[in-house]
Amino acid sequence: MKLPPKFVSLHPYFKAHPGKLETLKAGLPAFRDNSATEERNIFYDFTINGDEIFCREGYEGAEALLTHLQNIGPLLGETLQIADLIRLEVHGPAAELEKLKGPLAHLNPQWFVQYEAK
Repeated sequence: MKLPPKFVSLHPYFKAHPGKLETLKAGLPAFRDNSATEERNIFYDFTINGDEIFCREGYEGAEALLTHLQNIGPLLGETLQIADLIRLEVHGPAAELEKLKGPLAHLNPQWFVQYEAK
């Protein structure tokens, strides 16, 4: 699969609070439904390992990722009442990551710059 030149991906890892895993899992379809309306969302899915939930998601650039975060803001707020964000990674070209560093600073993500062979 060939990705768009400005492709960025977001990799949040959540850990369910004790006794809240099933509640957290029940809320995942709402995230998927909201994300399905985003034109520049390339993929969006969840994987689960015990009480940890990982969301793998890809976008056609920084602006599309920011649109997504605005779109799911209320759902994310509810989720953070029953789970902790334990790790957040952002992957993409350096120029796109620069556009995200200010808006995402409060989430303390790890930044992974796309490798480009010379």
